[in-house]
Amino acid sequence: MAITKENVIEKIEVVGKYKAIQIATDTVIKEDGTEISRSRHRHVLHCGTLNNSNNLVETNISSEDAEVQAVANSVWTDSIKNLWKAKLIADKEA
Repeated sequence: MAITKENVIEKIEVVGKYKAIQIATDTVIKEDGTEISRSRHRHVLHCGTLNNSNNLVETNISSEDAEVQAVANSVWTDSIKNLWKAKLIADKEA
């Protein structure tokens, strides 16, 4: 009996004005090639966070799947990063 575990990205979505990236990853367990279990994990990425000086610290995507990195690099333009930074500063001051 061979049991294998595989992580499969099932969905990558770009959502909203600030281009949040939603990722759904399934963990698939197989026994002798037959799927016996599947579970889903979701996480969301934003282009960055603010530091104490109100500078945007870009999100480290180096551990993300290459496809997720490609999406992030294409949609997180300087314009989007500036919009996101302004929103975070406004939220912080509210």
